[in-house]
Amino acid sequence: MSRLVIDNKDTWRRLVVERTGLPFSRIRILRRLARAPMTVKQVAEAATIDAPAATVAVNDLEFRGLVVRETDPANPRCKLVSLTENGRDVIALIDATADPAPAPLAELGHHELNTLRVILEKLATH
Repeated sequence: MSRLVIDNKDTWRRLVVERTGLPFSRIRILRRLARAPMTVKQVAEAATIDAPAATVAVNDLEFRGLVVRETDPANPRCKLVSLTENGRDVIALIDATADPAPAPLAELGHHELNTLRVILEKLATH
């Protein structure tokens, strides 16, 4: 299943990169920050990259005006990275980019899709 999805995400990824002008590695980070602010260490863990790469990526996103670092109110020694208004606009652009189902899934009938949904829900709960 993963192979099917991954192999068919290239078109969407290319569209998002073209529309935003950002490398996909930066898009992955923005999408994670859209859920909640994070420290750079948390960004690295969420994006499955090392800490130096996360620092470079956050610096780039900050330079582009898409994120800001602010002192964590819960821990003044830490900085939280969060989206700016421009960053939220980029997320809206990403979310508005059509992400069609892979052809093999689009060809399934209603009954098959419902069966697949039930199976995936079962897998997701375990």
